[in-house]
Amino acid sequence: MDFSGKKVLITGATRGIGAAIADAFADSGAELILTGTQQHVIDDMNAQNNERSEYWCVDFNDRKSLDTFCARLDGLDRLDVCVNNAGINRLNPIDKIVTEDLDAVLDINLRAPFLVCRSASRLMKRQQYGRIVNIASIWSVISKPGRAAYSASKFGITGMTKTLAVELGRDGILVNAVSPGFIMTDLTAQSLSPAEQTELSNEVPLGRFGQPDEIAQVVLFLSSDLNTYITAQNIVADGGFTSV
Repeated sequence: MDFSGKKVLITGATRGIGAAIADAFADSGAELILTGTQQHVIDDMNAQNNERSEYWCVDFNDRKSLDTFCARLDGLDRLDVCVNNAGINRLNPIDKIVTEDLDAVLDINLRAPFLVCRSASRLMKRQQYGRIVNIASIWSVISKPGRAAYSASKFGITGMTKTLAVELGRDGILVNAVSPGFIMTDLTAQSLSPAEQTELSNEVPLGRFGQPDEIAQVVLFLSSDLNTYITAQNIVADGGFTSV
């Protein structure tokens, strides 16, 4: 897939799935705007990367930072692809979750993508072209105890995705979500013991965790000109986990 001449925004692009998505777009020739939260990391990456990649620092849990970021987006000359990937999780049963954690999950996982989509849609409507991909989760399809805040945010993402697809379709803008299952990121490898990884893998019909690049390739297709008729969908990439 060729993204030469396309301007692509990816949030949460400094590690894990976001970094894999960024690498895939870079390899396909895209001009990238990538976000992260730590200024020193952003400075290092801007110093290392080529002229087609630009890192912006934004804290989606800080409303002033988000407003500044969206104003900067509004000033772009064009935007062809928007990938909302940034997200956090807080696990706690409903009677123990603190308000600050709920606010953080909803602000980062739902409010920020909503406002980023608002800015992106303005640019894309002007062009009469665009692709928006929102990263949801298998926990927008199924759930387990302790995930009330996270699932609420990801169900919100899939609902927003469907509505925006209907609203923006006549403007040449396709909007979809991708819901990853268990993906072997560095954070996953650090947080789960080998025994826990094996146990979870055994619950997946394909018998293994997914790799970040496998999610990136789904995002790449949905964002490409090869995708001409898929919109309003939540593509679950989980090795079959949600079907068992």
